[in-house]
Amino acid sequence: MTLLYLVLAIILGSAVSLTGGIFLLRAKKHRELAILLTLPFGAGALLAAAFFDLLPESFKLGDPRALLLWTLGGFTLFFVLERSASWFHHHHQHHHHDSEHYKNAQQRRLIVFGDMMHNAIDGFAIGAAFLVSIPTGVITTLAVSAHEIPKELGTFALLLSRGWKDKIVIIANLATAIATVITGLLVYLLGTHNQLPVGPLLAVTAGFFIYVAASDIIPDIHEQPHRTGTIQEIMLVAGIIIVGTVITMLGV
Repeated sequence: MTLLYLVLAIILGSAVSLTGGIFLLRAKKHRELAILLTLPFGAGALLAAAFFDLLPESFKLGDPRALLLWTLGGFTLFFVLERSASWFHHHHQHHHHDSEHYKNAQQRRLIVFGDMMHNAIDGFAIGAAFLVSIPTGVITTLAVSAHEIPKELGTFALLLSRGWKDKIVIIANLATAIATVITGLLVYLLGTHNQLPVGPLLAVTAGFFIYVAASDIIPDIHEQPHRTGTIQEIMLVAGIIIVGTVITMLGV
């Protein structure tokens, strides 16, 4: 039954982020406002999931000091992975002698590959959360989905700017979403057969959530004009409070 809930949660979460990305892409007049509100809210949701749910659950399964080291390891690992992906992207982006068509094709492949890897990491987080309980898995999926909506908009916009049509972009998005299902199922199935340490998995996932919020989103808020930054600050705190309250009420 848990396996069924896991698959359904991933499918629904992917549908929400895909629908949100399409909506933001179409609603040109309100796109900037929507991103302004959803991006920091997603960061708050990730932080709430990490500190209200994933870390407390991991502490029940092992020594908190050791598990905090796993959290730090997860934070550092995703920093290194993102730096490597960024270098790879820019390394291939600056072949000035290539034709425009060839460069667009190269960049499309890199964008889709990066999106697939990101979705695989999301599946890792969701699968690890479902190892604890269904409510924990659902909360983690919702937090991931809240973060994914503005990310999907960026992916859509990049692929459209590189020459793909709307339908092709949507198909590519659906294809990369399969990575979430595969890694989610793999982590869950291995974990239920005691082949994966659940406590460290949750701690590493918390480190990933903290890294995404602290490095990718919060610095952007600091760079905004005062009024815009204040609105985003409120949305980030709202994300923490709302998701944290839901987690507390559910008792997960």
